[in-house]
Amino acid sequence: MTDVNYWLMKSEPDAYSIDTLKNDGVTLWDGIRNYQARNYMRTMKKGDKVFFYHSNCKPPGIVGLMEIIDLNIVDPTQFDQQSKYFDPKSKPENPRWDCVKVKFLFKSKTILSLPELKILFNENDLLVVKKGNRLSILPVKYNVAKKLLEKIS
Repeated sequence: MTDVNYWLMKSEPDAYSIDTLKNDGVTLWDGIRNYQARNYMRTMKKGDKVFFYHSNCKPPGIVGLMEIIDLNIVDPTQFDQQSKYFDPKSKPENPRWDCVKVKFLFKSKTILSLPELKILFNENDLLVVKKGNRLSILPVKYNVAKKLLEKIS
């Protein structure tokens, strides 16, 4: 086994794309408003690798790789009344939502699309292929991550 864990994190490319991350270099992965996804973020470690997945587009799929570089950051969008991620029930003295900071590693030469992922993996191997799965952050098993890295590198 390895000390590095692997994850898959989804973003709609018109909201935040792999190209935007490439230009920015690093970003906060904020705006997560699902407790399960938030809890996954809370188990991440610096150095963990993350597959960047473009969702809600044609075709959806893995478009690159990122690395976790900072942890347990209070998500600033929960307090911003102008943000669509504003949470009036979250208080600065007891925030509900946090986030991680990621850095760009590389963009895939081609997208590894959801239809291709469904051919390569079943839902027990890779949760993103499960019908109806809507979570924006998912763990990826080590053996699956190795196969994905071969496909996108």
